[in-house]
Amino acid sequence: MIKNDILAAIDLGTNSFHLVVAKVLDRDHFKILTRDKEVVRLGTGAKDMKQLEPEAMDRAIKTLKRFKKISDSFNAKIRAIATSATREASNKDEFIEKVKKVTGIEIEVVSGYEEARLIYLGVLQALPVYDKRILLFDIGGGSTEFLIGEKGNIIFGNSIKIGAVRLTNSFFPDLKVREKQVEEARIYIKGAINPIVRAIKNEKVDLVVGTSGTVSSIGMMVYNENKKDVPDDFNLNNFTYDRDSINRSVKRILKAETFEERKNIPGLDERRADIIVAGALIMEQIVNELELPAVTVSGYALREGILMDTINKETGAENLGHLSDVRYKSVLNLAKLCNYDKEHSQQVTKLALRIFDFLKLKFEMDEDAKEYLEAASILHDIGYHIAHSQHHKHSYYLIRNSELLGFTDNEIEIIANIARYHRKSHPKAKHEEYNKLSVKDQNLVKKLSGILRVADGLDRGHKSLIKNIDINLKNGNLEFILKVDEGVVPELEIWGASRRKQLFEEVYNYKLNFTVA
Repeated sequence: MIKNDILAAIDLGTNSFHLVVAKVLDRDHFKILTRDKEVVRLGTGAKDMKQLEPEAMDRAIKTLKRFKKISDSFNAKIRAIATSATREASNKDEFIEKVKKVTGIEIEVVSGYEEARLIYLGVLQALPVYDKRILLFDIGGGSTEFLIGEKGNIIFGNSIKIGAVRLTNSFFPDLKVREKQVEEARIYIKGAINPIVRAIKNEKVDLVVGTSGTVSSIGMMVYNENKKDVPDDFNLNNFTYDRDSINRSVKRILKAETFEERKNIPGLDERRADIIVAGALIMEQIVNELELPAVTVSGYALREGILMDTINKETGAENLGHLSDVRYKSVLNLAKLCNYDKEHSQQVTKLALRIFDFLKLKFEMDEDAKEYLEAASILHDIGYHIAHSQHHKHSYYLIRNSELLGFTDNEIEIIANIARYHRKSHPKAKHEEYNKLSVKDQNLVKKLSGILRVADGLDRGHKSLIKNIDINLKNGNLEFILKVDEGVVPELEIWGASRRKQLFEEVYNYKLNFTVA
């Protein structure tokens, strides 16, 4: 069982914030206790959401304070995930810090690819599709995610910057429907999704699944066409409607030229009447360009995926080494793509984690820190894939700009910095990437890169001569007793570690000595 059997997941979307509180039943199931939703309109930009406006931040904090009260009433552990509006904003750090200060909630920002993975986890809890190859799309306020998955594995994933709020701001700012703007929006959407269409049009899938507000709104319109009385507690989950029904619904939406007219469309949630035109056009282009015969609605999406991901992390479900399965696979895939030196990588990782285990309690480093160190150790030399010179900086670039599943944006930044400082310069405030981190994360980077530098030095010859390390603390000195095969003298390894030990000694305030067992 996990540490907290009551969990709260908050989805900070571009258009709406969602809260779901659930009781964990076992490592594969949870029971929803309560839900809440607020239309916040965090994102206000058209093409790029470069700034979170003060008014939007105030609305967000007001909603999060309420969500916090609800979560606390259940004594729930909160996990909050932010998507496109936050990840694109230049002042996201200011917003995240303000939220933490006022509400105590720590926000994690995820990439579009990671967002798609979390949505897939949610869908797997809502629909019996684990054994099926599904195409999933999620039309949000600021972005649209696409994913092809089967048996929990991601075959394809991508995120594009088109969403119901973003396109409304760009093409329908006065909320009126005009034929010229509609056609311009269609062309724009078609161009934006073209790379996705080219990549997946010929993929064979068993089912197409749609999630979130636009898909549900159009689904309710379709359902309403054939049913005079829709019960208040009607659940669209697993409801399937075809392409012709979607196109008919889009025509009905476009026929309602004003916001007031759209509010009166049967089945349409009036809170979406202002952005439904843009959302409907996105869905129209997706189903027509990809020639999708029908779409099945999933009642679960990102917030339920956050719950499942948290359960997986806390129960250690399917762990490989110290990294969770999905994290391990994504790190290893990046390493393989960059033709990494597998034996050296494994040796450095083994030694780094051995040193970490000795230090972790005294220096208050948790299992998350261990995962960051493991990932950075595996990936520290991938910069060689670009060039030998300055390869530590290339490693930073490759890690920072890769889709590492299971990690948040900030965690990827931490891992990239640890790998960057495995050689050459120590972390410095004048380094832009390092300086972007919080003081707490800067200190963690110093601690972990100090360990990585020593571990990398102990395999200077890339021959895996050091079989293990015994560590003794005596009179303020740390003695690393190196275990090697009989007759082996690891001179190069001791020399390499001695050259790299300065940061370690500064951070941990120990003198470091090396002897051979």
